[in-house]
Amino acid sequence: MSQGASDGLHARVTGLLGGPNMMGNSPAFWAGLAVAVVLLAALPVLFGYYAAEIGSVFLAYALLGMSLAFIWGYCGILSFGQVAFFGIGGYTFGIVAINVSTVTGPTLGLVAALAVSTLFAAILGYFMFYGGVRDVYVTILTLVVALVLHTFMGQTAGGEWAVGDARLGGFNGMSGVPDLGIGIGSIGYEIGIVAHYYVTLGAVVATYLGLRVLLNSRFGYAIVATREDETRTELFGYNTTFIKFAVFTIGGAVAGLSGVLFTTQNNYIDPSVFGITAAALPVVWASVGGRTSLLGTVGAALAIQFIDYQLAISGSEWALVLIGSLLVFVVLVIPEGVAPRIHEFVRDRRTTSTPGAPPDSDGPANAEEVSD
Repeated sequence: MSQGASDGLHARVTGLLGGPNMMGNSPAFWAGLAVAVVLLAALPVLFGYYAAEIGSVFLAYALLGMSLAFIWGYCGILSFGQVAFFGIGGYTFGIVAINVSTVTGPTLGLVAALAVSTLFAAILGYFMFYGGVRDVYVTILTLVVALVLHTFMGQTAGGEWAVGDARLGGFNGMSGVPDLGIGIGSIGYEIGIVAHYYVTLGAVVATYLGLRVLLNSRFGYAIVATREDETRTELFGYNTTFIKFAVFTIGGAVAGLSGVLFTTQNNYIDPSVFGITAAALPVVWASVGGRTSLLGTVGAALAIQFIDYQLAISGSEWALVLIGSLLVFVVLVIPEGVAPRIHEFVRDRRTTSTPGAPPDSDGPANAEEVSD
């Protein structure tokens, strides 16, 4: 490869990772992100097996929150139904993996779970967006879908509710879900607890970088433009219905992956993953962290679930009250979320400390500010 071609490729990659649709493009940001990933990677080493087990669950939740931040923060689609794709991914994996012996089962289960959750999101998105469902009605419809799944799966306790060897179990849940594994037949690798933690961490990092690249591409500009002014975007020749459909489908795929990682860590899944509390949690994470900040949502999910876990093991029943109070406080005092507020503070300090410096121009013109 010639020097010119190499430089061009480097500029292209740099532009996609650090383009104007994502803030946090400075060397200090990337250094901080690298340090955060290293610290997370060190948790099993520092705190042992149990930290890896609990950390995997928290990271799976963070991935679920990121799926909502992507569709809500960047395309303006507020969905309470991300848990529907989360649960579908988990149940699909369990059904396939239980019925297919050896390590082939988890491999096929992963592929099937991603395919089914993506397909379900695509079908739902097609009927919503091409059917003219808009704004708050999308929010209501996605919540209804999640609650219907919650009610239906709760009625599957009888022995007749089985797919092969996989019993759905009603509100008792589906147990005996195999660990995550990669391979065919007897040739493969079954992923243990600690390895599962690193796979989940890798999935979070890879998804974040992938969404950064997508949002800084030409399609990403169209996504943000659709959020800002759908009518004007259509006048420029973009099919905003397809854009919303595609974004919703991608968000469903990410949520489905998070459901697989959650289920394989616990070796169990039950209908509570579709419930009203579960449906509200991603909205809380995105609201607190900042719906226009993928990393802010990840951080909020990790922090809130850690606090919830600590309260639970201490015997306190105040977790939901605390989470609800936190949401009310953020909506009233910091409506844009914590991460965008921190970014604004750092940017203002930088501008103040450098008199005559031009204002930070990251982000599309007239767009709602984004943070990473």
